[in-house]
Parts: sequence; structure tokens; C-alpha cells
Amino acid sequence: MDFSPKIRFSYRRRRHYIRSVKGMELTNGHWGVETVWNAVHEKPDLALSSDVQQAIQRCRTYLETKLSADTDAAIYGVNTGFGDLASTRVSSDALSQLQRNLLVSHACGVGEEVPEEVVRAMVLLKVKSLGKGHSGVRLETVQRLVEHWNANLFPVVPAQGSLGASGDLAPLSHMVLPLIGEGAVWVEGTSVPSSEVLTAKGWKALELGAKEGLALINGTQLMLGYGVMALERLERIADWADALCAWSLEAWHGRVEPFDPSIHRVRNQANAELVARNVTDWLKGSEWQSVPRTQVQDPYSFRCTPQVHGASRNSLAAARAVLENEVNAVTDNPLIFPEEDKVLSGGNFHGQPLALQLEAMALAAHEWGSISERRTYKLLSGKQGLPPFLVANPGLNSGFMIPQYTAASLVSQNKQLCAPNVVDTIDSSNGQEDHVSMGANAALKLWKILDNVEQVLAIECITAAQACDLRRSEGMAPALAGLQRSLRREVPFVETDTYLHPHLIAAHDWMFSRELSDGAEHNG
Repeated sequence: MDFSPKIRFSYRRRRHYIRSVKGMELTNGHWGVETVWNAVHEKPDLALSSDVQQAIQRCRTYLETKLSADTDAAIYGVNTGFGDLASTRVSSDALSQLQRNLLVSHACGVGEEVPEEVVRAMVLLKVKSLGKGHSGVRLETVQRLVEHWNANLFPVVPAQGSLGASGDLAPLSHMVLPLIGEGAVWVEGTSVPSSEVLTAKGWKALELGAKEGLALINGTQLMLGYGVMALERLERIADWADALCAWSLEAWHGRVEPFDPSIHRVRNQANAELVARNVTDWLKGSEWQSVPRTQVQDPYSFRCTPQVHGASRNSLAAARAVLENEVNAVTDNPLIFPEEDKVLSGGNFHGQPLALQLEAMALAAHEWGSISERRTYKLLSGKQGLPPFLVANPGLNSGFMIPQYTAASLVSQNKQLCAPNVVDTIDSSNGQEDHVSMGANAALKLWKILDNVEQVLAIECITAAQACDLRRSEGMAPALAGLQRSLRREVPFVETDTYLHPHLIAAHDWMFSRELSDGAEHNG
């Protein structure tokens, strides 16, 4: 069996991805989160199916007919101002200018740019939502978004500025500015003014019609884009965390009884059973497990891993269901229902469903990192026949003392970040928007927490590998031995004190730019 990890997508190496030559037809059928992941990573050429085109055109025709038939009717955001200006009428000859003004005035994002893979998800999810035929946009507007995707021209989007309730207004404004020749796009990693790109492509900047600007920026696509892409990272973290528990348990000469299926059967927590099974699968064939144990019980960080890891997996399962519903949702305002002759103002843009799940995902991620750091700490303790700090001549050498400091720092920062954003709200738009979700802030902090957790796991990885090598004996579990050999091609055994920072980075890249081994692919 080949235990060499396979190259897979990594957000750190996104520009190394080769575009797929295959196309993807966007329909109004149900999408799983995997559909988004595959599209984001492979960037297939998009095409709108006939049913999507018909739905968009039917909705637009209905809206235009309604506007021309009843010029006195006030429709929010179509012939009125926005937010607290909803009661202010706009003349029919200024409806296009109203939509342009909306985009440029709301593009007030600041801070670091949204990662490219999240921006790709945002664009895709916006097209998916508009394709449902309840937003009132023109077909040519949606087609232009598709053309930008197909040309690999993705907008520069500052991350901060959304309250997560009125839609992700500021980030989405930046996302669609290139349609009207404003803002900037990424061209081979460089930010280029959209006007220059449009000229080079021979594309004319769009003149937005009634309702279009509002439909483009009203929605949850920033929160959702982060959430969907974070879920993929979290599922990889979940599998790696189980493998690392087995790796550290092997190095510790820990007891395997806490992973016995009988224990988990009587508690009836399916994901705890799964984790226990994953750990024992990694330990299959280990001769080290036959060595007599002197300890009656191991510390909680080993013994309670199924319960801790399993609980975090429970959160991912709940989040997946909510995220998948949102992927297939329409989240702008007002919404148009041609068949029912209705234009309805509501609150589908409110991010509360996502915000609560993003908070839960952050807590789940933190717990994987927290218990990982504790296992690292134990391996450095000078117990179980291992030298203090896993190095020869401790005292002269500090060994792995300080990587644990780094892990502890990251875990502590995650504790601070886990304070819930969703409990906060703040008035905006002169009190009209008086309860907001802060889901966008929850999404941004989740992404940072994932960065931290991945590095904490990488530190456990090199620590467990160092401890296993110090055992200097054959008989390690074959699957773990395969991982160990693969890691050693990137990160060497540490004989004496050396510059460790490159090893931490190499271990992270080895883990999170690659799939787990063939031997782990069945591990959920």
C-alpha cells in the first residue's frame, strides 16, 4: 500500500491549480457543498442552462411590465431609496443611476483582501442565487458574471465592512464593481483596474437596470463563501486530528482501551464511535501496542479524544446542513414571484442562520486545536520513556520546548477569538436596520482560527514523529509508519537544536496541501 499523500487543493497554493477543460452547466437543481468545492478548485467554464435563462428572463419581464403598468407603485430599492431612505421616491428616468450609485456608495470595504478561493465561491453562489429567477436582474447581467468567471477575472474584495444582516453589502459591492467598470480584478496575482481589463477584453461596462444593483449586493454570499470553504478545511482538519491522535498515542505508548467500540456503543454518539474507529484503524498492525503498559489510564487528551473530536464532528454535520440549504437559497430583497404576481420585501438577507453555524464551527475548530496542544505538551514531559523536550542532552538543547509555546499561543488566541460575534448587534441606517447578525465578522474570525488550528496540528505532527523516531525500534503501526516516512522527506529528525521555523512551515504545507494516505481514505 502506498502511504504517500496525494496533492490536493490548498488555499496557500491556489495559483498552482491547473484549470479544468471541462465545462459546468449551472442549473436550478440542488447543489451539495461538494459542487461548490469542485467548481472553486477546478474553475470549469460555466454556462447557464436553458431553465435558468428562462427563469431569469421571466422574472425580468414581469418586473419591467409591472413598472410600466403601475408607475405610482413604490417598490423598495427599485424606485425608492435604500435603508432608512425607503420612503423616498426616485423618478423613473433615474432608476439606472440609482443602481449605479448604490454600488459605488456601498463599496466601502477595508482590511485585507478576501482569499481568492472564497471570492470564487462568492461569485459562483451569487450566480446560483440569481439563477433562481426571483431577483429581477437581466440575463445579460448574469451572463457578464459568468464571463468574468470563465475569463478567470475575479474581483479584489476587501474583507471588512459587512454587518451580516442587510446582505453582505460592502463586500458584494466590491465583488460586482467590475461589471460597471469600477473597482479592480486579479490578473495573475496583480490587482488591475477593472476599466483596463474591460478595454483589453473589448467589453462595455454594464449600465444597470432597475433593481439590478440591489439584487447583486443584497445577499449572504460573503458569509456563505467563507462558510462553505471553511467547511472543507474543517473536514480535512477532522481527519488529520484523528490520525494525529493515533500518531501521538503510538509515541506515548498509550492505552488503546478507550477506543474500544463497546465503550462508545453504550453512549450512542455516532461521531465518537467514528473517531474511535479511525484511531484504531491507524493503529492496526502496531507491535508497539503489545508492549506492557505501566499506566492504568492515560491523560484526557489521549483517553477522551473520541468524545472531544466526535463532538466537533457533530458541529460540522449540523453546519453542513445549514450551509447546503443556503447554497440553494435566494437571499436578496425584495423578492419577485411572477407566477403569484407578487413583489415582496422581507429579510432573507439576514445572516442569522449562517452566523450561528459559523460560531459553532469556530468552537469545533478550537477544540481540535486545544486537545492537540495538550497531547504535544504531554509528549514533551519526559515521561513514558521519552527524554524531556524530545532531544538528546536536554539542557544543552531545548529541543521541542518552544514549538509547544507557539501552539499554546495559537490556542490561547483562538480562545479569545471564540467569543461569539453573533451576540452583538448595532443600529445602522438610522435605526431602520436595528438587529444585525455580525455573521461576516464570525466568518472572518473562523478563517483565522482555522489558520491557527492547522499550525497547532502541524506542531503535534512533528512532535509525534520526533517521539516515534526516538523509540528507535521497529514495529510501529504500518499506516503511521507510512506517514512518518513521507513526512521525513520534508521535515528531518532533530538531533540537536536547529532552526525550527522552516520545519513548522514545511510540516503545515505537507499536511494541508495534501490528502491523507490511501490507508485513511475510508475514514470519513
